[in-house]
Amino acid sequence: MRAEESPVSLSQATTRRLSMIEAINDALDIMLARDPDVVVIGEDVGYFGGVFRATAGLQARHGRTRVFDTPISEGGIIGVSVGMAAYGLRPVPEIQFADYIYPGLDQLVSEAARLRYRSAGEFTAPITVRAPFGGGIFGGQTHSQSPEALFTHVAGLKTVVPSTPHDAKGLLIAAIEDNDPVIFFEPKRIYNGPFDGYYDTPARPWATHPGSEVPDGYYAIPLGKARIVREGADLTVLAYGTMVHVAEAVLAAKGIDAEIIDLRTLVPLDIEAVEKSVEKTGKCLVIHEATRTSGFGAELVALVQERCFYHLEAPIERVTGFDTPYPHSLEWAYFPGPVRIGEAVDRLMAG
Repeated sequence: MRAEESPVSLSQATTRRLSMIEAINDALDIMLARDPDVVVIGEDVGYFGGVFRATAGLQARHGRTRVFDTPISEGGIIGVSVGMAAYGLRPVPEIQFADYIYPGLDQLVSEAARLRYRSAGEFTAPITVRAPFGGGIFGGQTHSQSPEALFTHVAGLKTVVPSTPHDAKGLLIAAIEDNDPVIFFEPKRIYNGPFDGYYDTPARPWATHPGSEVPDGYYAIPLGKARIVREGADLTVLAYGTMVHVAEAVLAAKGIDAEIIDLRTLVPLDIEAVEKSVEKTGKCLVIHEATRTSGFGAELVALVQERCFYHLEAPIERVTGFDTPYPHSLEWAYFPGPVRIGEAVDRLMAG
């Protein structure tokens, strides 16, 4: 069953409490068992199980021809994946950190994203590129970047960012089953550590996460469908990844009747859900961790302006990361947090 079909009934499924890392591992395990064309490749994904342990145990269960290590060459990893996909496999390459993906950008943009078009549909590139992204582990400027806007700019690529273990599993399964290349960014700030969404200081982000309920077995969440985190009438908040939780915490503390939309997939974007919400509330706040200039938030602002202009009661607000290299010791000040988000909310509510 492909992701565009109706998912299995989750109301009858048993659940387990999983962290996002465990949910991703579960999705890969299921797809390796379900589809013999699925292969997992990358640096240290095999015997070691990945730098964040997302592929732990998969090689032992599925064998060295299905889960295997590669040289330290992101261009080679993506290039090999394009060749595999053209011959009918469904590779799931892991890039250890999103910051390392740039050497593979040419293969993604010039080959994977163009293959269906340039071959008139004779070949496709069903590749799912997994990469942890964003801050939260004091990784500094070479282990904390959020480059999603680079990929949303490329026609032919789909871009996915989950915010919960439940969605991470269902969206990853859907991405692997998709016949076009997907960039699957995993926010490492909520991989394993306890999430303290409101405060500006970290609370041991490497500790054991209590997790959330994730259905056992197969289920797919179709790409291009946003999730309404909470309904509200006074303000629409657009966010994805870690920022969904930050928005929830800040708005709950301020007592604002806000409608929070977790975009989940940036491309394809559920613009209908966005438009419907903004028409109802008349106000819109966009939050993302990436740098401000040319960030994906700029595209969201443009779309809301084009489609909802006559419903807007106040200028659209953006709260983002700063246009600086990613700081190490000051990363919690770099994140959009309660102060900056609160100020933007106050401006919007003042109208």
